[in-house]
Parts: sequence; structure tokens; C-alpha cells
Amino acid sequence: MATMASIHPYPYDHVFLGKGHERNERRTWFVIALCALMMLIEIVGGLLYGSIALVADGLHMSTHAGALLLAALAYTFSRRYARDPRFSFGTGKLGDLAGFTSAIILAMIALLIGYEAVIRLFQPVPIRFGEAIPIAVLGLGVNVVSAWLLSGGHDHGHGHHHGHAHDDHDHGHDEAHHISVAGRPLRLSIVEDGVPPRFRLSAEDGASIADEVSIETMREGGARQQFAMRAQDGYLESLDEIPEPHAFTAHVRMAGRGAQVVFEEHEHARHAHDRDNNMRAAVVHVVADAAVSVLVIVGLLLARTFGWLWMDPAAGIVGAFVIASWSYGLLRDTGAILLDMLPSADTAERMRREIEGTGDKVVDLHLWRLGPGHLGAIVAVLTDTNRAPAFYRDRLARIPALSHLTVEVNREAA
Repeated sequence: MATMASIHPYPYDHVFLGKGHERNERRTWFVIALCALMMLIEIVGGLLYGSIALVADGLHMSTHAGALLLAALAYTFSRRYARDPRFSFGTGKLGDLAGFTSAIILAMIALLIGYEAVIRLFQPVPIRFGEAIPIAVLGLGVNVVSAWLLSGGHDHGHGHHHGHAHDDHDHGHDEAHHISVAGRPLRLSIVEDGVPPRFRLSAEDGASIADEVSIETMREGGARQQFAMRAQDGYLESLDEIPEPHAFTAHVRMAGRGAQVVFEEHEHARHAHDRDNNMRAAVVHVVADAAVSVLVIVGLLLARTFGWLWMDPAAGIVGAFVIASWSYGLLRDTGAILLDMLPSADTAERMRREIEGTGDKVVDLHLWRLGPGHLGAIVAVLTDTNRAPAFYRDRLARIPALSHLTVEVNREAA
């Protein structure tokens, strides 16, 4: 017998856009305007002063603006159609699709640069250093400004998302787990209400706990600590305070039975599934262009100073390899998202621990990325209890970025 989760306590919002989406969109359009202006200045200036090199760099700037246009359109389209019911899981992956496309464009650029550099290595051409070096410096300046503007749009924090709320591990709040020991549903939490942190154990039905209870924590490395409990008004509280960090497995024993709970410090570092690959692709484009500009400037200066004309194409070959490397990383990461590969083995394992810590068994688990900072999951549980899907939702609600959750509960045959 299987029971599907009811959705009324958790209204589904299928908007899975990254934090700072609109801010990133505005910054990308602004950088496009900057590139278009520089393109116009270079082309017009080159035609007026007869500099073919300046015209060529202006045309190169147009391809640069075109690549950024892809990112900007992805931001605009995904925002505009975020609530369109035709997209079953929203438009959060559109940025990853744009990033994948940009990675292909970068790979093509790397091939073209490498091909042209190899040709020039064997068939050197005259270099007009007086024009080439100032243009390379100008291009570097535009790229540095563009990268700075785009990077300023990154938000390195991560918020809590639609569909799930979880308690912050912070002073004045508690971190709660729902467990079952000796057939009794209990709530175990760490409380820090203006006092040193302690365990608090209470019955879900509000009744008092008369049985003798003990809690033992086990930390990474095998360190263990026993906590005796004392009765308070309607709950039990540990006599000793809990040392930091609050990352351990807690074994709760009552009436000869036990259960274990995993407590984890909330992670403030940015995870791969939080990354905005659309913005990442835009930044990679301008940084790659800046890196090539630096290499070109160095190659041109050495070629002019020592007469090493081969330094210019050699710098181009190095630049091609650098761009190809960045393109590969972007292709690998965005391709994995588009194919719904597991975005975080740690998160999947944490989901298993949260559920199987109650004595139940996870028989099927699917986890995938819906958008920057948003994960979707389908989990099937096998249990010999009468627990409802909401019980498992509450256990998993502490996991950051778990924005869309479907729970299937299967009753084990007696």
C-alpha cells in the first residue's frame, strides 16, 4: 500500500530562479550596452583613421556582445515565463541551457584562435605594433570593467526557498528533529534561548515523559559524550550544555529502546547546486577575453623588443588552451544539470540519514537541480508505522535548497 503526500500544508511554487536573478539580468544588459558602445567606437574610429586592426577588434567585440546577449535573454525569458504551466518544474534550468550553449561557443572560439595561431606560427605575418598593442590594452580594459560589473551581481549568500522553511541554527532558535522511541513520537531539539545550548526532548502529544532518558553524542573521529536529562515543565532538558560545533550523531535511549538523530551545522559555503551557471558563462566569456588580451600584450611586447615574432602566435596557442579548459568545465557542469545527474551526493546521503534514523527505510530516492539554489526530490519510504508523508517532510525541511519534495510512503506487510 502506498500513500502520496498531501500538498495543502506545502503549497508548491514552481518559481526556481536564483537569488539576485533580476539584479544579474540588469547587470548583464548593462555590460552588453558597454560592449556595443565600444564596438561602435572602434569600428567608426577604424574607418575614419584607416585602421583595419581597430575595425577587426570592433567586430570581435560584436561577437563578445552576442555571447552576453545569450545570457541576458536567458535571464529575461526565464523570469517572464517562470510561472508558465507549460514548464513542469519552472524555468530555472534555462540559465544552465544558456551556459551550455555559451560553453560550446567558447570551445569554437578556442579552436579558431588555436587554428589561426598555428597558421601564423608557420607563416608569420607583419605586425603593426603601434596599433596592435594599444588596441589590446583597450580590449583588456573593457573586459576588466565588464568582469567587475558582472561579478558584482553575484550574491554569495544563499537564502531559503519556496516550499520549505527550516530553522536556522542560531541563537534564540532551535534545531528540531522528530523521532520515535519505544513507540512514542518525540521531538528532539537544541535550544539556545539566550542560554548555553542544551538538548530538549518533548512528546509530540504534549504528555510528560516519565521514562528514564539518556542521550549520547558521537562526533567525527569517534569522540563520545553522555547527557543526563532532567524534567522541566512538559519536557526534558540536558543537564550539560552542548559544545560547539553542533555536528554529531545523537543516540536517544528510552525504555530500553533507541533512535539516532544526525545534527549538522548549517553550511554557509556556496555549493555547486547554488551556482548561477548563466552568470558564470558570461563571466567566463569576459575573463577568457581578458586573459587572451594579457597574453597578446605580453607576446606583442616581447616580439617588438626582441624580434621574437613567434611569441604572438605562441601566446594565442596558450590562450586557446586556457579557453578550452574553461569551456570544458562549463560543459561538464551544465551538461550534468541538463541530464538531471545527482547534484549533491552529500545532500542525498543526508536525506537518507534523516529518514532512516527513525528506523524506516528509503527504497527509492531521486534528487535533481531545478535552478540555482533549488533542488527537487522524490523519495519513497518503507515503514511498519502509520506515519504520514508530512512526518518525513518535517524531517527533511531542514535541508537547504530542497524546494520541491514528493514523498511516497509504503506500508510494510505485516
